[in-house]
Amino acid sequence: MGPFQITGAAVVDGSGRDPVDVTVAVEDGRIAQLGASGERLDAGGLTMTPGLIDAHVHLGLSSLIQPQFSFRISAAEIAADIFATAGATLDAGFTTVRDTGGIDGGVVTTIAKGKVRGPRVLSCGPVQCQTGGHGYYGADWEPTELWSSHHVPGLCALSMMSGNADELRGNVREAFRRGASFLKLCVTGGVVGAHDRLTDTQFTVEEIAVAVQEAAARGTYVTVHAHNNEGIRNAIEAGVRCVEHGTDLDEATATLMATREVALVPTFAVVEQLLRDTAGAGLDESTRDRVLGVRERMTEALAVAKEAGVRIGLGSDLLGPAQGRRGEELTLRAELETPMEALVAATKTNAEILGLSGQVGIIAPGMQADLVLWNGNPLEDPKLFADPANAVLVVQAGRVVKDLR
Repeated sequence: MGPFQITGAAVVDGSGRDPVDVTVAVEDGRIAQLGASGERLDAGGLTMTPGLIDAHVHLGLSSLIQPQFSFRISAAEIAADIFATAGATLDAGFTTVRDTGGIDGGVVTTIAKGKVRGPRVLSCGPVQCQTGGHGYYGADWEPTELWSSHHVPGLCALSMMSGNADELRGNVREAFRRGASFLKLCVTGGVVGAHDRLTDTQFTVEEIAVAVQEAAARGTYVTVHAHNNEGIRNAIEAGVRCVEHGTDLDEATATLMATREVALVPTFAVVEQLLRDTAGAGLDESTRDRVLGVRERMTEALAVAKEAGVRIGLGSDLLGPAQGRRGEELTLRAELETPMEALVAATKTNAEILGLSGQVGIIAPGMQADLVLWNGNPLEDPKLFADPANAVLVVQAGRVVKDLR
């Protein structure tokens, strides 16, 4: 559509400043100076925020996980689930996401071409994992080298296994060949694990450093799945730029993260999801046992990181087909911080972590026109973030992609 102005909304610009009543003019996909000519969209009574950013998604795990990777779901159904989740993500007000493992490059390209509805996607492609470590879901009897046969080229590729530094170097180069824009390594065990424990550490400092070196050669970075402090410290020593989860983060490790400017992305929504309906994510009840206690420890880790001055983003980490309420992550964070802090984490801070600062994340002239109009004020009632129906108008790069007014 051509130039337009949105008037009447209370504008929360994502910087942390108080809402203001101001007209936002959009032209050529960007936020223009005020007063530009064009169609006028009346948003009286609504609240405007920047388009939300989820820094930890798994679009490629939109089917039930175990059936998907044991050949019980067709490629057609997997694709349908992925693209349905992408559209639902946009409808929930998320205009940008960082996919931290599960999709192959074809999904990113298909969404970017506009062939299906979805957010702007940055992807690591397949996660890099230690042989038999977190991210491997093959049967116990299955030879490791057969794991890649579970991938559907161009659609889904959960993880790649490496037994040493040379294999890891080859695998990360392959991930970049497939279109990865950053790398993710699993350096500890995980909650949704088949062959590992939360207390396990995985990959050596020297091995992680290989991935950091390869990422730096391409002007990008490494983030790591990590729950325990030893794994986090190994990753920091190797030079990674971000930590996902950080469940058992202690004060000394948080201080080290702040000193080395390593960001943290906590993930609360997936914990609630797995406690509510473990089977709904296609997982067995043993997974629930791992989840118990994670919520409390991750809450403590958030407070420790905040006190240490760590840059803290926001990610949902939702799994399976039930990814419609992605905004619940903001609602949960608002209970632990303030609604404004949760919003800033999901906009300005996430943009910085993703390397998109200056492009998205705040409402200011020259920025991409990624905007959400909310039915009500989510700063006063952060539960509004959790229900996609409350995102009544979504604008992505200057295009209205949802309008329920």
